[in-house]
Amino acid sequence: MKKLTCQCGGVEIGVKLPDDLGKLMRCNCSICKRKSATMSMIGKDDLKIIKGNDLLKSYQYHTKVAKHYFCSNCGIYTHHSRRSDPNTYGINVGCLEGVNPFELKNVTMFDGVNHPLDKKN
Repeated sequence: MKKLTCQCGGVEIGVKLPDDLGKLMRCNCSICKRKSATMSMIGKDDLKIIKGNDLLKSYQYHTKVAKHYFCSNCGIYTHHSRRSDPNTYGINVGCLEGVNPFELKNVTMFDGVNHPLDKKN
């Protein structure tokens, strides 16, 4: 398990990741472009809140399916439940201990502006 924390340390989360951090991505949807976070996707069972559950707040918008979690003390986005795959979480790689997201290679772009669940039939 790797440790993921917010800026103030009030929220601590244990995450199970592959050694290479898995598939890394950024998204261009309206919230992600403002967060500018590098994310990795993990299964729902691969995330355990160790402390600070009372500090975590969620934000939802548009379809109100995804939930974006952040520390109510320092404001740092830690993770989100995904609307494209509700059995997974996206985690903020910049919150992982010992990881510098600016040194990571092979970060792909997800086109959240044209999300498949927003397509009209």
